[in-house]
Order: sequence, then structure tokens, then C-alpha cells
Amino acid sequence: MKKSLLLMFLLSVIISGCSSTPKQEPANAEDLYKQAEEYLQKTSYSKAAETFEKVELEHPYSSLAAKSRLMAAYAYYKDKKYDDAVIALDRFIKFHPGNKDIAYAYYLKAMCYYEQIVDVSQDQGNTEKAMQAFREVILRFPNSKYAKDARLKLELTIDHMAGQEMSIGRWYLGQENYLSALNRFSTVVNQYQTTSQIEEALYRQIEIYTILGLNTEAQKAYQVLEYNYPKSKWTKRGLEIISDKMTEE
Repeated sequence: MKKSLLLMFLLSVIISGCSSTPKQEPANAEDLYKQAEEYLQKTSYSKAAETFEKVELEHPYSSLAAKSRLMAAYAYYKDKKYDDAVIALDRFIKFHPGNKDIAYAYYLKAMCYYEQIVDVSQDQGNTEKAMQAFREVILRFPNSKYAKDARLKLELTIDHMAGQEMSIGRWYLGQENYLSALNRFSTVVNQYQTTSQIEEALYRQIEIYTILGLNTEAQKAYQVLEYNYPKSKWTKRGLEIISDKMTEE
């Protein structure tokens, strides 16, 4: 009876030990990479990034090591962990400058900053970083398939920066701090001439110059506005200011 009980106890221990044995993960680079891809397809981005990094860590001399580093960055990007993505991309760019996917690495880094652009009322640090990164893509890889989109997004980031200047300028104008407002609008006129903000910026110059009694400067600003944007609503409003001033005189 005692032997039977002892035998049953030993069997239960063996069975328990077998059931608690952890599932072995793929050991070679190819299987690990395939597993990471499966995580990615299932949108398990955090697990995908972790597994891609494991390929590089455990198999640094594998033909998949460099690609895994880039794919880890992509998984972080999809997971909106942009800081981790940028760190991974910087490492890829540093250690694999001649890789066939290097243009994409630079583009993805720019996109990490681009995705973090916030409303014009907030700090635009990421907007500036995105501008610089997209310019680098265009400069380094002008004929790549990423350059066209980089140019488009660069224009959008520049317009966004101009929008912030306009927003601050309008606030100063509302506070009747005319010189500070004029400085902001003039920045747009001088530095962001190709953006959608330029028409209003010229109008605001006319408005403030007239308030300050600088009629010659107001006339010049209107001439620039009327010449370049004759059908703009801002040109029409600028003409009203100029006409009213001439009537007063």
C-alpha cells in the first residue's frame, strides 16, 4: 500500500514537472525572424520589436541581423514608441550606412518626428526635427522612392511652422502688442513665402502698418499682396483698409 502511494506521488511530481516546462522558443535566426514577422502581422508590435531585437542580439553575425534591427524600428514605429524607433534607426544608420534599405531608415526616422507634430499652439520641436530629417532624405537620396513623399511632407511641416508664427502673431495683435505681432507676421513674409499663410501675413502687415501710421509701408505690403494674389480675400480686405485710409486723408 505504501509502495503504491509512493509510486503515485512520484508520478504526480513527474507529470507536474513536465507540465510546467516552459515552451522553447526558436533557437536559430530564421525561426526567430519568422516568429517576429508573425507577431507583426498580428499587430503585436511590442512582441515583434522584442523578437526582432533578439535576432540581432543572439545572432549578430546572421544575414538577418541588420534587417532585424530595421524591422524592430518599424515595429516600434507602428507601436507609436517613436523614441525607441529613433534609437534603433540611429543604430542602423550608424552601423549599416551602405545597406540597401538605408534610404528607408532615414525616411522612417523623419516619419517618427512627423507623427508627433502637435497643434500650432504647442511646442514645435518635433516639427523642426521632422523638417531637418525630411531635408536629409531629399539631400541624400533625391532619386529614391521616398524623396517624393519627403518633399510633400516637408512642405506640410514648413506650412505648420508658419502657422505657429501666425497663431502667435494673432495673439499679440489681440493684445494690441503691435510690434511683436508685426515681427511674427514679417517672419512669415520673409521666411515662409511659399506657404498658405503668406496671404494673411501680408494683410496683417497692412493692418498693423496702418494702425501705427506707417502708410508708406502699408502701401508697399498691399502692392505685394495685390500683385501676387489679386483674387485673394485678403487682398480685398487689404484694399478696404488702404481705401479707408485714403478717404480719411
